[in-house]
Amino acid sequence: MSENALEFAGHTLSRASLDCCVKCTICETQCPVLEATPLFPGPKYVGPQAERFRNGASVDASVDLCSMCGTCTLVCPQGVKIAELNTQAIAVAKADHMPLRDRLISNTQLMGAAMHPVAPVANAALQVKPLRVAIEKTVGIHRDAPMPHAPTQSLRGWLRRRDEPVAPAAGSRGPVIFFHGCAGSNFEVDASKKAIEVLEFLGYTVTVPKQGCCGQAAKSNGLFESAAKQTLQLCDQLIAAGAQLGEDGDEIPIVGVAGSCAGMMKHEAREVMGITDERLVNVSSRMREFTEFVAELLDSGDFPTELLRPMPDTVLPYHQSCQVKSQYIGQPAIRVMEAIPGVTVKESGRACCGMAGTYGLKKEKYDIAQAMGKPLFDFIQDENPAIAVCEAEPCRWHIRKGSGAKAVHPSQVLHHAFGLSDDLFDRNVIS
Repeated sequence: MSENALEFAGHTLSRASLDCCVKCTICETQCPVLEATPLFPGPKYVGPQAERFRNGASVDASVDLCSMCGTCTLVCPQGVKIAELNTQAIAVAKADHMPLRDRLISNTQLMGAAMHPVAPVANAALQVKPLRVAIEKTVGIHRDAPMPHAPTQSLRGWLRRRDEPVAPAAGSRGPVIFFHGCAGSNFEVDASKKAIEVLEFLGYTVTVPKQGCCGQAAKSNGLFESAAKQTLQLCDQLIAAGAQLGEDGDEIPIVGVAGSCAGMMKHEAREVMGITDERLVNVSSRMREFTEFVAELLDSGDFPTELLRPMPDTVLPYHQSCQVKSQYIGQPAIRVMEAIPGVTVKESGRACCGMAGTYGLKKEKYDIAQAMGKPLFDFIQDENPAIAVCEAEPCRWHIRKGSGAKAVHPSQVLHHAFGLSDDLFDRNVIS
C-alpha cells in the first residue's frame, strides 16, 4: 500500500467516479435500505451527491444507515462507486469515536475461540432474555438479533480427528487451497466440512492451511487499519500454503466457502481500502467462490452429473447474498444445484437479506434489517418453508431466525446429492 487504508478513504479512484453520476436514481429504486425506512435519504444523496461536499468529513450522519450491500454500485449504469464511497465515508466519520460494540463484533475469531470450549453453555446463554436485554443496553447488540450457533468442534478440530479424505469418484484433478473464513471455521463448520468432502469427491487434494480473518467484519465497521492488516496476514498464510505444495504453488486455485469473504479478497480490499500489495493481487487472482469453482467444472463438461442422486420435486428457495452478487460471477449456485435431477431453484430476487454482515446485529438498525428481510422470509415460506440456500454465513443466521427454515450452503446440497450424507433436511444438524 502506498498509503494507509483510512487515508485511502476519499482517494481519487472512487471520488473520480462520482462526477459520472447523472442522477438517474436507478440506485435509489433498487436500494433495500431506502425501501425499508424513510430515515435513509438514499444512495445517490449520501453517496456521490454528499461526497462532493465532504472533503474528508461526513456532512450527514444518515450515511451510517447504509448497509454497504453494494446494490447501488452493481446497478449503476455509469459505473459510479457508490457503495465504496459510502463505506469510506462511514469509516472516516467513525475514526475518532469508534464504538466498543463495533470493535467487539468485528473480532469474529475471538468470539469463536471463546464459545467453542463452552459451546452448550454459550448457546443456551444467548437464549436467555434478561441476558440479551443486558447486552443490548450495555453493548448495543439488539436483544432479538440472530446469533451464531457454536458447535462443540471447530473445523480445525474436525480436520485433526478425521480418519481420511473422501475417496475421489474418478482420477485426481490436483490440489486446491481451501479458504473457510472465520465463521466457516468456528460456526458454520458443517458447510465447510461438506465443501471439503465434495471437492475431495470431485478428485481434488484439499489443503486447509491455518488461516486468520480476511478483515471483512472490521472493514464493514470502519476499522480499516485492522482490516488491512488482517487481509495481508491472510494473504501470507494462503501464499505460504501454496509454496509448500511445490514450484507452481502460486497458481493453485483458492476455493472459498464463505461468499462474503471471497468477495473481500477478490475486490473489496482493493476497491474500498486501496490495498494494491502484490500479495493481494496474487491471492485475488486465484480466489474462487465455491459454486463459481464447481460451475467451471460443469461448463467444461468435467462435472460428474451422472453421479448425482435425484431429488424428486424438490424446490430450493435460494438467496444470493449481496457480497456474492458484487463479485459479478452471475448465479453459479443455481446452475450447479439445478444439475441435480428433480431440483428447481427459485431465486429470491431480493437485493439484500438485511443482515449485511453485522448490520442486522446493531440495536439502532435491527428494525431496518428486519424490514429488509421480511420479503425474503415471506418468499421462503411461500416456496418451501423447510429449507433455504445461501452462500453467506451471517445471511443464513438471519434467514434461519426470520423464516424458520433450515438455511444451508450449496455445498451441503451437493454433499447430499452425491450420496455423501443424508442429513440435508435434518433440522438438528445446524452447523
